[in-house]
Amino acid sequence: MQYFPLFVDTQGLRVLLVGAGEVATRKLDLLSRTDAIIHVIAPDVAKDIETYHTQGRIKLSRREVLETDIAGVDIVYLATANEQLNMDFADLANERGIWVNVVDNPSYCRFITPSIVDRGRLVVAISTAGAAPVFARTIRSRLETMLPASLTPLFDFVASKREEVQQTLADGKDRRLFWERFFNSNQDRFDNLTVQRYVDAFQDMTRQGEILLLTEHTPASLLPIAAMPLLQKLDVIFSDEPVDSDTNELLRRDANRTSIPKLSEISHHYEQGERMLIVANTEKVAQLIAYFPMAKHLRPGAL
Repeated sequence: MQYFPLFVDTQGLRVLLVGAGEVATRKLDLLSRTDAIIHVIAPDVAKDIETYHTQGRIKLSRREVLETDIAGVDIVYLATANEQLNMDFADLANERGIWVNVVDNPSYCRFITPSIVDRGRLVVAISTAGAAPVFARTIRSRLETMLPASLTPLFDFVASKREEVQQTLADGKDRRLFWERFFNSNQDRFDNLTVQRYVDAFQDMTRQGEILLLTEHTPASLLPIAAMPLLQKLDVIFSDEPVDSDTNELLRRDANRTSIPKLSEISHHYEQGERMLIVANTEKVAQLIAYFPMAKHLRPGAL
């Protein structure tokens, strides 16, 4: 991928926005939601940007930008109508190792700003690497309807309980199981029963083991949609050969990965409540199906 997605802590981040027209206003509408220290420089200032200054959210300099203005800055946005000025200052910022974004000119951008769905602590970013921002906005509109506003207070609640859960449940797998139980019960709601659902999630911490089987060289694109949430809950992945990159993208990133053990060891993992995926050749998968009738065989279009 050309652009690697990052979520940056904006506390104390020094941002320079050059330009104060309509385009700059759209950028500032997003930046103003962060904790960044924002300096806007432009000789002519749009009304909305003037409002941000009146509210004390930004520092505003009504003048042309100078080379000295980028000293000590972490990020620069260039959003003026003067393309040559934008490119010149982009080159200057790059020379000094400062990350720069030239609005509507990806070739001069060290980074790009994605389309964003904001639900407080839950933020979804969508990017087409600058190729089709209109389509990114279409995806965003779909997600806006799928993700309710109740997620904002819900994740504030969850954040307030994380330390309590860590102190109560020492084992990382137990904590993961606890949060799965809570979200399965609570879903995306935040209502007067959320606290009770949180308490109830502590009541039964028994783990149900699960064995998923996948024949080698099965195209990831043909796996059933129902398999996707299962692949994200794995504790361990057994495979004697490296899993192909497309399939690996679907797997839980921090699951343990190791070679296929003896059948008795697989049984032990299952009895301990482990969720595992075994990737093997056709003959081995057939053997495992016979030995573990409870296993789910992931096949194209079916479980």
